[in-house]
Amino acid sequence: MGEKILINPVTRIEGHARVAIYLDDQGNVEKTVMHVDQFRGFEKYTEGRMFYEMPVITPRICGICPVSHHLASVKACDAIIGVTIPRPAKLLRELMHMGQIIQSHSMHFFELAGPDLLLGWDADPKIRNVVGLIQANPQLALKAVELRKFGQQIIALLGGRRINPLFAVPGGVNRGLDISRRDEMLKDIDRMIGYLEEGIVLAKGYIEKNKLQCLQFAAFPSSYLGLVGPDGELEVYDGTLRLIDAEGTRIKEFPGSDYLNYIGERVEDWSWLKWPYYKPLGWPRGIYRVGPLARLNVADKVTTPKAGRYFAEWKSIGNGKPVEGSLFYHFARLVEALYGLERARQILEDPEALSGDVLAPGVPTCERGVGVIEAPRGTLIHDYHVVGKMPLLVELYDHDGTFLERVQRE
Repeated sequence: MGEKILINPVTRIEGHARVAIYLDDQGNVEKTVMHVDQFRGFEKYTEGRMFYEMPVITPRICGICPVSHHLASVKACDAIIGVTIPRPAKLLRELMHMGQIIQSHSMHFFELAGPDLLLGWDADPKIRNVVGLIQANPQLALKAVELRKFGQQIIALLGGRRINPLFAVPGGVNRGLDISRRDEMLKDIDRMIGYLEEGIVLAKGYIEKNKLQCLQFAAFPSSYLGLVGPDGELEVYDGTLRLIDAEGTRIKEFPGSDYLNYIGERVEDWSWLKWPYYKPLGWPRGIYRVGPLARLNVADKVTTPKAGRYFAEWKSIGNGKPVEGSLFYHFARLVEALYGLERARQILEDPEALSGDVLAPGVPTCERGVGVIEAPRGTLIHDYHVVGKMPLLVELYDHDGTFLERVQRE
């Protein structure tokens, strides 16, 4: 008789999971599956809600990346009312998303992956955690906390709170940015960039010391999907979806609103997870990876100066082909976080970021709206279908977050 080995729980995925390893009669691994118990049910219990409520409801899907759901949701709502939001509103939404990228990536590298990478795989599990990291290198741990705090501060200064912000509304955002809050964000940004670069030095040192392991561990050929800008640049807020194959050849580039023409979902009976795949290639040939590794693989360039230089180093790892080793996710994550800091500074220094032109209200004109964004861990798509005539409610707040009025437009 074979044997089943259960690793339970697996907690560092920021949720709950377990791994089941099945051995044959000779004790060899026959198959391994990962059960993820993160069923949420939002698709079902949001049926019948007003579409403009979705940017408030859907952030509760995830306590780690509520901003990503908030923004993907409101982009779908923009499509339903058929408006192009004012540029100042787009800048402020993107700024909030940079805060999400900074805080999430910083936490992931330093607090989730850091204990393994910096203390070593062979360290006693009792100390191979964030507490052990604090004891081993308190200064580094403090900088990691400050990095995450800085990203959360951006979110809070824009949306009133660090988690589940109230900021983006159909047609724009519910309040502009004043000089005092802008300066509050700008004053520490150079210091945060310095901290992030220290993290990159640590990641590069680990890669250099363990190069063979990084190249071989969990390395496998696959396709990759991510947003890119008009010139093929790294993009996490807006853009078109680009899919490349294991050789780096572009398979397809398409607007997110057309995703159903290209992306299907596979369901297995042993997990709540769904496995997206590229329809023309079928299952399993059409599987692809997302997240920081994929986004840097599909991008042609990174437009901010420091992150752009590290991106060039990244590209050299693959010698012209996509980087496959899963341990390189950490390096990619830090490059993106650095991009987030530099891009945040660009937005804050843009005069239009202080404009009061932040809302283009409208009424439902389309029965369907799709919003696409790059969440820290991968491409996120919100797809809404609406029926019936419904009023548009817009809530307005002043600069300190005080509620002013609720405006209803038929």
